[in-house]
Amino acid sequence: MSKAKPESFSPYFRTADADQVRAAYDAVGHLEGYGAITDLIEAATLKEIRRLQRKYNKGKPWPGIPAGQLPTGRRTATQERERRM
Repeated sequence: MSKAKPESFSPYFRTADADQVRAAYDAVGHLEGYGAITDLIEAATLKEIRRLQRKYNKGKPWPGIPAGQLPTGRRTATQERERRM
């Protein structure tokens, strides 16, 4: 995992989920080697990305998408249907 982070984005969690992320970090983050809560979130996210790559992309990384190239916010139901066509 590279520590250089020239570009970033912030995930958003529901309050109850954010409370649990903080609680997990506070309780065992130091035991698992996480120096910051961001390290925990990054590790969990990348683990899920690798799972999705194995399941949907023959285990290979997808081409990267530069920052600012995806729409922000959630897709509407109409946008999701159009995307699938």
